[in-house]
Amino acid sequence: MKTQVARPQEFTVAGANRTLPLVKVIVTDIVALYRDVSERKERLESLRKRRSKPAKRSDDPYREEVDQIRQGLEKDVERLQSFVDELSELGIALKDPSDGLVDFPTVMDGAPAFLCWKLGEPEVAFWHRPDAAVTNRQPLPPGSGRPTDHAV
Repeated sequence: MKTQVARPQEFTVAGANRTLPLVKVIVTDIVALYRDVSERKERLESLRKRRSKPAKRSDDPYREEVDQIRQGLEKDVERLQSFVDELSELGIALKDPSDGLVDFPTVMDGAPAFLCWKLGEPEVAFWHRPDAAVTNRQPLPPGSGRPTDHAV
C-alpha cells in the first residue's frame, strides 16, 4: 500500500525555493525526455507516411524500426508520466514540458495564485493568478520572501 505524504496546500516563496533542488532534477529529466519523445513521435509519423501497404507483413522494410520506436515510446511516455506524478505528489503542477515551467499553488493578497518557476531560473521569482496565462506572469513584489530580498 502506498503511503500518502502530507503536502502543503499552498507554498510560500521560501518553501517553493527549498524544493528547487529536487524540482530542478525532475524538471530537467522531463524536458530532456519530452524532447526525445517528441522527436521519436515525429520520426514514427514520418515512417508511417512513407510506408506503403506491402503484400505481406514480412515485405515491410520499416516494420522492425516502427515496432522498436513504438515500444520505446510507450516505455518513455510512462517514464514521463512518472516524473509528472512525482511533481504532483510534491504539490507542484507541470505547465510546459518543453520549457520546464511549473506552478506552485499559493495565496497572494488573500486570493489563490501560483508561484512560477522555469528551468534555468535561479529561484522562484514570478507569480500569476489562476485565470492569467503563464505569459502574464509577474515578478514577485519586494519583501515577498525571495532570497534576493535579503541579500546584502
